[in-house]
Amino acid sequence: MKKQIIWQDAILKKIKLFFVTISLLIFSDISLASEKWILDKSISSIEFELPVLFAKNVKGKFNTIEGFVEIDLDNKKNNKAMFSVAIADIEINYKKYKNLLLSEIFFDEKRFPIALVDTRKFSYSDQKEVIIDVEFTIKGKSQIIPLTIKITQLAKEVVQIQSDLEFSRTDFEIGIGSWKNTSILKDKVRIKTNLFLFKG
Repeated sequence: MKKQIIWQDAILKKIKLFFVTISLLIFSDISLASEKWILDKSISSIEFELPVLFAKNVKGKFNTIEGFVEIDLDNKKNNKAMFSVAIADIEINYKKYKNLLLSEIFFDEKRFPIALVDTRKFSYSDQKEVIIDVEFTIKGKSQIIPLTIKITQLAKEVVQIQSDLEFSRTDFEIGIGSWKNTSILKDKVRIKTNLFLFKG
């Protein structure tokens, strides 16, 4: 319990530090060698889907999304991005099971309220598609997962980022006890993102 509380505090501090840092950079002229892109939360979406045997797939979306992208204009190697979702602000097609999904059996939202994707530093040189290893953190566990990102320049200062990520729910203990069984509720969770960013 104590270890989980320490982890939660650490991850929340990490998120706060990153968002405070990027906010300072956006409203500052100090860093001229970087380009900041701010998430438009009103039109961006992060959705998920989990197959179920002989039933409709579990589908849902996260309503509260935070994030940013910062592009290194000098050497193109120190780019970074971070995105998070609030677990509690979730919608699913199986509405009567929402409380179960948020409980300690699945997401354990009270102890782990945030899921986080951190790219760390990555290389980018105006490609339309890039593959990077991201650190995916959920329910107190982190894992490096390869992620393919499609980038579409919609206008001079508007970009669309789409990605399709798949992970094992059992690796993150999303579903414990009898819900750990993957014969009915399958193991692979698919997350699709459709993010819109404006140049800051």
